[in-house]
Amino acid sequence: MNNPYYQSQDLKKFKKISDWSPKLGKNFFNYYNSVFDEGVLSAREKSLIALAVSHTVQCPYCIDAYTQDGLQRGIDKEEMMEAVHVAAAIRGGASLVHGVQMMEVYNKRSM
Repeated sequence: MNNPYYQSQDLKKFKKISDWSPKLGKNFFNYYNSVFDEGVLSAREKSLIALAVSHTVQCPYCIDAYTQDGLQRGIDKEEMMEAVHVAAAIRGGASLVHGVQMMEVYNKRSM
């Protein structure tokens, strides 16, 4: 594929979502930015969480953004990869735990 659907330069256009709905865009960005302020969790911890969630929701723009953010915050590659593995374990576990529902339906209907 010569022209991938996701273009890394499009990440810079994220702010333009406010163009078609200024009030909602402003509200979103106010919320979004305040979430990443220092709080009980450090901005560094929040960056690692965001990186892990980015992989879980499979957002290439978010993965780019929070990899870059993590680098700026001094997060090393081992920490990033460990966060990705945490996300993968939760995502895999969430799929597997739904197997309990399948087992229950199977047991009820196969009797």
